Amino acid sequence: MMILPNILNLFLYFPEDKREYIPAAITCAIFLIAALLTMRLIIKISKWQEEEAKKLEEQLKKKNVIRDEK
Repeated sequence: MMILPNILNLFLYFPEDKREYIPAAITCAIFLIAALLTMRLIIKISKWQEEEAKKLEEQLKKKNVIRDEK
């Protein structure tokens, strides 16, 4: 299986000048921050929807449309 290392060498590139990593690090940081903000937004919307559902459930219980499960 000497072919596998030769194939991997075609795709791996480690630059001598480490400054070439800076744009990749900036892009990675931007996407990481965007992913975290998106996750927080989804959690916030989910909590808001949960509270709205509880309010609707209470309204329906007061109108006797649904009954308490026991």
